[in-house]
Amino acid sequence: MTAAYLFLSLLAALGFYLACAHQRLWQRARGHARALRVAAWLCVAFALAAAIAALGTWAGVFAASAAVMLAAVLLPYIDAWRQARGAPRGERGHVG
Repeated sequence: MTAAYLFLSLLAALGFYLACAHQRLWQRARGHARALRVAAWLCVAFALAAAIAALGTWAGVFAASAAVMLAAVLLPYIDAWRQARGAPRGERGHVG
């Protein structure tokens, strides 16, 4: 159950991130933003249910929430790192 709620939390954060207009991981996801958000909310609900089953009520709620938040914080950094690696040497980004 632990692996299930961690995986579902990652999928939920990925769904919310891909539905964002500023993401560059998968450009074609913008056309499916509504479906991605619905799927992400379903993943959050199932992650909460799996975490509660594995850890108990409050521990499960906080563990699943923390996993979703951690993935949501890491995804923009992964996207920026991926974009920086693909840019030519002189064009690392628009900041500094």
